[in-house]
Amino acid sequence: MTTSTSPKIWPTLLYRDARAAIAFLEQALGFTTSLVVPNPDDDNVVEHCQMTGPEGGAIMLGTANRPGNKFSQRPIGGCSSVYVVVTEIDELYERAVAAGAEIFHEIEDQDYGSRDFSVLDPEGNIWSFGTYTGEG
Repeated sequence: MTTSTSPKIWPTLLYRDARAAIAFLEQALGFTTSLVVPNPDDDNVVEHCQMTGPEGGAIMLGTANRPGNKFSQRPIGGCSSVYVVVTEIDELYERAVAAGAEIFHEIEDQDYGSRDFSVLDPEGNIWSFGTYTGEG
């Protein structure tokens, strides 16, 4: 079996304004953009974007309702929820607050051992961050 550090699961989100989503994820939540493919006819339209999470993992996103792309025709705005494991939870929470992120769930310790919080992105998707790494 071959192992790799490359992500094997890529959650993918759609946005009316993908450029604003990219900026929010970078500034408020510590994501890093590794690739942006603009539409050749309209630079405001993002055909494909890859971002790395603050401590690893990755997501893809793009502009919703792109003609000829059936994957972009899915519902948007409050339809997605993403959980991201982080160790520096308090620092990330402070960064999100300082950037003006809308807090959906205040930071708190959970009875199962995690410390977590959730924010809404500009289009209503829930981004949860916590120290719980899952079982196994």
